[in-house]
Amino acid sequence: MDTTIALYSHDSVGLGHARRNRALAYALAEHLPALTGGSVGGLLIAGHADAGRDPLPEGWDWLVLPGMTRTRGGYGPRSLGMEPAALRDLRSATIDAALAALDPALFIADRHPFGIDGELRPVLANLRARGTATVLGLRDVLDTPRVAAAEWEALGGAERVASLLDEVWIYGDDRVYDPRLTGELPPALAQLATATGYLAHGRPAGRVATTSRASLKPAPPYVLTVLGGGSDGADLARLAASARLPEGHRHLLITGPQMPDQEIAEIRGLAAATSASTSVVRSAPDVPELIAEAASVVCMGGYNTMAEVMATATPALVVPRSRRRQEQPRRARALATLGAVETRDAEAVTAEDITDWWARSVTGRTDRSHIDLDGLALIAPLAAQLLSASVPAVPEVSRHVG
Repeated sequence: MDTTIALYSHDSVGLGHARRNRALAYALAEHLPALTGGSVGGLLIAGHADAGRDPLPEGWDWLVLPGMTRTRGGYGPRSLGMEPAALRDLRSATIDAALAALDPALFIADRHPFGIDGELRPVLANLRARGTATVLGLRDVLDTPRVAAAEWEALGGAERVASLLDEVWIYGDDRVYDPRLTGELPPALAQLATATGYLAHGRPAGRVATTSRASLKPAPPYVLTVLGGGSDGADLARLAASARLPEGHRHLLITGPQMPDQEIAEIRGLAAATSASTSVVRSAPDVPELIAEAASVVCMGGYNTMAEVMATATPALVVPRSRRRQEQPRRARALATLGAVETRDAEAVTAEDITDWWARSVTGRTDRSHIDLDGLALIAPLAAQLLSASVPAVPEVSRHVG
């Protein structure tokens, strides 16, 4: 039996959602055929053009939607000169048409069950009318319980969300952090939920860079600063560029592809004024390998960055973003409590703190064997079990979103 799978991420800020789904696609492509007895392929639906530049397994492809991004009033077009509601309807109709043609057996939405401004509501209803199994994939931490509760209510309540889902997969180790116990995941959704372990071991490599990896990788020993997508990493980058390096070490600072050019130029100027041993690049191939081979790393607290760090023994100082959500600080504190990382508040950390961290961390390694990092190995068995169950059909809905 051949199996078709579709995965969705809205990607209004950064590429973390799309990269989680891409890791799932590789895990499903590798392990699900042995469990279903047929080929596995599908479609990754993303909302940022940069997502589609990363390779996929054979039999998979990207559908990149016209972009939407956060504005002061909610969400608005990233590029197109359209009203937000009109663009949402365009995205929704595009997704619905693609999935009607593809007819996937399994649909996985990352983090946001109804997408941007409800664009997935009719899509989910129509998927269930066709008997498609539906899953909501969640990172380990959502936000404070109060903020999370308000978000579920804004979607019509947890019961309404749960009625359109078969399962919820929590991409974390519930011994580290369990959103079912904190109240971030209400009972109606918690009863559908399984903690998979962090999606850390077995993550796929990214795009092949135009500059070879060998020309980017510093000669060891080196320290590393990684800032995820980079759209909100300039403050930490300035501090890391200004910090003094441990004796005999070089420094690679990866800003992320979404950091504005003006900020990158400023950071390169700071680095040049501080040390000739610091290299500043926008992106690099195989960041997980660079993390693994670094003497020490400074990073933010996004899920994907943490997953890449946790798969190594490299000491990590996590300086989480805290302006928009409390997700990153809560994750960093939970991991620090178990000795997996150290953390500092973004509002208080200084270049001198980073200097001191590098000086005392570059001679050690960090044992993270007590944390479940094998979530990608569990995804295929979960999918196979779900696909083997019958999914009841319900009446198909109209195309109208609002």
